[in-house]
Amino acid sequence: MTSTHATTANRLFYGDNLDILCGHIADESVDLIYLDPPFNSNATYNVLFRERTGEESPAQIRAFTDTWEWTSETELTFERDIIGNPAVPEAVKDMITSFREFVGRNAMMAYLVMMAPRLVELHRVLKPTGSLYLHCDPTAGHYLKLLLDAVFGMGNYRNEIAWRRTNAHNDAKQGRRQYGNVRDTILFYTKSNEWQWNWQYTEYDAEYVDNFYKFTEQDSGRRYQMGDLTAAKPGGDTSYEWRVKCPPDGEWESDLTDEYTNPVDGWEYKGVFPYRGRYWGYSKDGMIAMAQQGRLAYTRTGVPRFKRYLDEMPGVPLQNDWTDIRPASRSESLGYPTQKPEALLERIILSSSNEGDVVLDPFCGCGTAVAAAHRLGRQWIGIDITHLAVALMKNRLKTAFNLEAGADYEVIGEPQDEGSARALWEQDPYQFQFWAVSLLEAQPQSAQRRGADRGIDGVIYFIDGRRRTPQKVVIQVKGGRVSSPQVRDLKGVVEREQAALGLFISLESPTREMQREAASGGIYHSELWDRDFAKIQLRTIGEMLSGQGFNLPPIASAYQPARRVEQSQGSQANLV
Repeated sequence: MTSTHATTANRLFYGDNLDILCGHIADESVDLIYLDPPFNSNATYNVLFRERTGEESPAQIRAFTDTWEWTSETELTFERDIIGNPAVPEAVKDMITSFREFVGRNAMMAYLVMMAPRLVELHRVLKPTGSLYLHCDPTAGHYLKLLLDAVFGMGNYRNEIAWRRTNAHNDAKQGRRQYGNVRDTILFYTKSNEWQWNWQYTEYDAEYVDNFYKFTEQDSGRRYQMGDLTAAKPGGDTSYEWRVKCPPDGEWESDLTDEYTNPVDGWEYKGVFPYRGRYWGYSKDGMIAMAQQGRLAYTRTGVPRFKRYLDEMPGVPLQNDWTDIRPASRSESLGYPTQKPEALLERIILSSSNEGDVVLDPFCGCGTAVAAAHRLGRQWIGIDITHLAVALMKNRLKTAFNLEAGADYEVIGEPQDEGSARALWEQDPYQFQFWAVSLLEAQPQSAQRRGADRGIDGVIYFIDGRRRTPQKVVIQVKGGRVSSPQVRDLKGVVEREQAALGLFISLESPTREMQREAASGGIYHSELWDRDFAKIQLRTIGEMLSGQGFNLPPIASAYQPARRVEQSQGSQANLV
């Protein structure tokens, strides 16, 4: 599968990442890929929205489930996108076929069939100097590693990074007789044996500092250790005598004048030579410069040593056991259930890319990788299959960086007109609902395909009254034929929910009877804003896309605002 499209960051895509990779991302155009695909853990995740009423939220909507099933469609994907696809390497076909024989036709195999062609495409779009980091849990991590070996080649495996995502996890509460699972796995692969790499460092621990940086400079308070100034082999100007003098207080120091006289007033002069079989590791000019800079320390015998200051050392080269990065903090959290901390993504981005490079996240969720890439001066491409995630990312980019979709970055796949909105409704009515509700930055009420939504597709609030209390606005979205009974139903929902307003969004234009029914809903008077608003309002998708929105008091977005940050280069956020 080869795309002829040129890569132009920054871009945000709605849709299946396999289709987008094939149709929009050019060969060898991406410097770094991070992916956090849904785990095959049979868990259902909830997306939590900011509550404005102080009540316990009834709107913990199920944004996605990561439960997989082997179906006839999965079998078709296996045969068409993997076995019958000439772009898939034979090693991958052999591996996935072996998986099917060993694992069987079940949920795990369905998950691996979903992942295999996507990993092949990700390998295609990666530059020869590029890297890929796949974030997974223990459920499928060992299978994914074998799959990555087949796609990238075993020789391009670099590390298995363990990230401690929590301090304790009591699996015994779930009746499991096993150790608590507190770590995720991040598999690190490169496209070739020449890859972009920037060393990252962590701080020394206190015990190491106490053991190795035992000395403290009196004037500055800087801690240091003494380093050897000798070398095993001669080279250059290293055969010279280095003399030091000891004043009455016993502190040895260099005499840089080369004029040695008899001891005066108790001062003692001493010639210092390297150990037998050793040579000075620095030229005489270099030694003099270090002495003038105060970088020499002396042993009790007067032997000069180099002061290696603790505050000048970069730290411990980063290892593959990451215990210093905590989960997303409360101030950082957007309520997205699998949200990763920005410090984790920043570490990966700083290690494996440079400013201006292109970072791709094909399962970008609420956009942590995108936000981290933007803050660090990288270009980015984000892909997600739910309009809910796309809406959350747009809100994050706006509140964190003041970026506007369409002006500061491109959004591809979202409906731009009535025709594309209708196409989305015909393809997936639930995603159409999410998208329509997101036009108001409202809180969607249900992502489930089964179960009643109580006549509410979205909720949003505004503040009113002398006590500035939250007032509820309920939203209904209709993609098919519309009629006046639907408006009467909305009026009933508004009354039942004690809502201030009811909004009706439709693809089709409302009939006159619907407009009369809405007009009979009465007026809401805003005490705070001293204005009247129709309690029931009707708008079409076409009207909303053309800027003819609802007549509303100032509305507060239901999305959690991201922390405001400034774009920077080459620095990592606080780890805790």
